[in-house]
Amino acid sequence: MTARVEFFFDLSSPWTCLAFHNLPGVLERTGAAAIYRPILVGGVFNAVNPAVYAAREQADNRRLQHSWKVLQDWARLAGVPMNFPSQWHPAKSVHAMRFAAALEDDQAALVRFARGAFASYFGRQENLDDPAVLAAVADAEGLDGTALAGAAGSDAVKARLRANTEEVVARGGYGSPTIFVDRTDMYFGNDQLPLVEAALKR
Repeated sequence: MTARVEFFFDLSSPWTCLAFHNLPGVLERTGAAAIYRPILVGGVFNAVNPAVYAAREQADNRRLQHSWKVLQDWARLAGVPMNFPSQWHPAKSVHAMRFAAALEDDQAALVRFARGAFASYFGRQENLDDPAVLAAVADAEGLDGTALAGAAGSDAVKARLRANTEEVVARGGYGSPTIFVDRTDMYFGNDQLPLVEAALKR
């Protein structure tokens, strides 16, 4: 079955964590399949959405402050532990996303690793940018963390992550998660999953 949903994601995003946990319900209810595409969200921001960095610098940014409350509301609704922000925020995610990109051809393994990495960062407040932490996450999910760390450092994996990031930007994306239905119908964020579900049912 051809995947109708493409889920471009970065592990450092709390909203992506929520969408990752909520998407399977959408897929189950619609009978759709998804393919998960690792990206480096910092590369997306640098290319097309630098306002994200400016907003973080504003101590009195009401929208940003309120977003932390809304994040916890969504996490409670989804039943997802959300111990965020932690001392590692904002996290550098390049190592984590290279681990993910190394698994892209094995979607089941990628989903297991992503689930474990989200729990590590947003549940246990571990350092998402530490290769040792990432290898331990992989091992706990039944993967070979040492071998995965080696693969993550390869030129081919670095090129794949860069290509995925450039692709989502070229297709109109501006952050994580960016979700496409049937290639061209784009949605953004956990909040828009009901719209994704409606599109899949049309």
